[in-house]
Amino acid sequence: MNIGIFTDTYYPQVSGVATSIKTLREQLESRGHNVYIFTTTDPKVDKNVFERNIFRFTSVPFVSFTDRRIAVRGLFQAYEIAKELNLDIVHTQTEFSMGLIGKFVAKNLKIPCVHTYHTMYEDYLHYVMKGKVLRPAHVKQLSKTFCEHMTGIIAPSVRVLETLTSYGVKEPITVIPTGVDITKFSAVKSENLREKYQIAPETPLLLTVSRVAFEKDIDRLINAFPEIQKRVPGVRLMICGDGPAKAQLEEQVAAMELTDQVIFTGEIDHDEVPAYYQMADLFVSTSISESQGLTFIEALAAGLKVVAASGPYTDELLDDLNVGATFETPVQFVEQTVEYLLHPQKYADNVVREKKVASISADNFGEAVLEFYQDCCAGAPAVDADQSRERI
Repeated sequence: MNIGIFTDTYYPQVSGVATSIKTLREQLESRGHNVYIFTTTDPKVDKNVFERNIFRFTSVPFVSFTDRRIAVRGLFQAYEIAKELNLDIVHTQTEFSMGLIGKFVAKNLKIPCVHTYHTMYEDYLHYVMKGKVLRPAHVKQLSKTFCEHMTGIIAPSVRVLETLTSYGVKEPITVIPTGVDITKFSAVKSENLREKYQIAPETPLLLTVSRVAFEKDIDRLINAFPEIQKRVPGVRLMICGDGPAKAQLEEQVAAMELTDQVIFTGEIDHDEVPAYYQMADLFVSTSISESQGLTFIEALAAGLKVVAASGPYTDELLDDLNVGATFETPVQFVEQTVEYLLHPQKYADNVVREKKVASISADNFGEAVLEFYQDCCAGAPAVDADQSRERI
């Protein structure tokens, strides 16, 4: 099968969407299929360097979200390339520029067009004119309009499915959680990393990995940290990633006199991230905007337990204390974090964890998406909302 993936974000950009697409590409290619990435140009990518099966189209930074790109040309060029490649299916991964180009290509080639709805845009409205222009009603209408006439839609979580349903999307939706390559996270040595950051082997270490953006609510995590310190002497917090909120968070840490206890690593190369999970004792997140939480399942694959804010996605993922826990209040967050740090052996049932990790493997992800493609190409609709829950 010749598969065209159309996306506004791809490596070397760092995001959950880029990671999801990279994982999907690897899984599909390992099964003998041809995957072609149609994406935006990137200032970090040398135009003279060959990228296998990747086609980049002229782009500019997105308004108020400058580390993301929007294609400004390439509609007919993409069509000609896709026609020459004899694509069997188009898979869009964005509702913006490359997504619209993907829909155009599929319509004119008369092939199925499917879409993965990754982003809960209502959590990001503050990026556009500080939330004064776009409203949730606009997001609803734009999302519904983009999804019209899709052969099928992939929702990475039940939360996304329920959101699209509430928007009035009528196209068939299938829930397929993004998976991770377990082998990349389960056998990584990280002894030198603790030494690099001057963290003793016995020091309890909390880790969060994400784009350091305002919607990730990392300020809530920092606010709760002193209470954890009182009950777990010597504990450190590592914030792994970069983004527009970093400077403000560093100021918050300095004002709270936590500079020696909170570590900002900055952006980490994707291939190095597994080692950071391996050196930590517990993964924590206070974000309430997660639609699929790739870092959560990466942490689980690395053997960490996860404490995250309660929500439809996290409550389903962290449904056993041997895997992780969710919280609704800052007090609950502190209590559960302290419990895991002080009594790790109480929640050490590896059978439960291994079963959970197997369910979120990249192999399962790739197989589910391939089956979805085959159904769409055969003319069979994706499963409806009620049936899709059974595939999680």
